[in-house]
Amino acid sequence: MKNKNIGSDFDDFLTDEGMLEEVTAVAVKRVIAWQIEQEMSAQKMTKTAMAKKMRTSRASLNRLLDENDTSLTLTTLAGAAAVLGRRIKLELTPV
Repeated sequence: MKNKNIGSDFDDFLTDEGMLEEVTAVAVKRVIAWQIEQEMSAQKMTKTAMAKKMRTSRASLNRLLDENDTSLTLTTLAGAAAVLGRRIKLELTPV
């Protein structure tokens, strides 16, 4: 048996269910939120200090760090990265 895997892959399942884009967005947001939190921790930066440096509210920062809230702007993301001495790298990849 050349192909030991029978059936479709998980992406095919999500596509068939009409959920691929939503699940991908949540997964990407979770990774971004986790990376920002890790960098804040490494720099011993509190949420209050981070929000102040970003010139935004703590509530806005909490939305950025909420792994399930996918309504994030690139401006907010770039601002958070800049405060942490980082930059954002986005790319399109073939499916």
